[in-house]
Amino acid sequence: MRFVIQRVREAAVRVEGETIGEIGLGFVVLIGVSQEDDEAVADKMVAKLLKLRIFEDENGKTNLDIDTVQGQLLLISQFTLYADCRKGNRPSFVNAGGPEMADALYQYIIGKCREALGEGRVAIGSFGADMKVSLVNDGPFTVILDSADLNLK
Repeated sequence: MRFVIQRVREAAVRVEGETIGEIGLGFVVLIGVSQEDDEAVADKMVAKLLKLRIFEDENGKTNLDIDTVQGQLLLISQFTLYADCRKGNRPSFVNAGGPEMADALYQYIIGKCREALGEGRVAIGSFGADMKVSLVNDGPFTVILDSADLNLK
């Protein structure tokens, strides 16, 4: 599982010209699911996400987590995080989880985040849709969590 986490001042996601999710201060999280992922991996990734201390405290140090700053999440499914570009010029997506399984884990992650922060603090994209995401990256500050690198499996 891969999360690309961007600390933002604000963000929104649109589908067919309609805004379906928007947040203020918080994280935009692009979520990629691989064939090997399951709920146990998702639990560990969500726990790590929610504990990341990448908001600045009163001294300008990154010491605060999303809950401490009352931040919000915008969760976006993105199978292209598992693009394999090693051969040729056209990416392969064979390592990405299949749509049914990936959507189920995406919905599971949404539920876990809403359980932890409250439904009003978690906005979402639309799985499989052609989405337009806009954001104001704060810093910029972007972190990549990969379950393989974190030994979460």
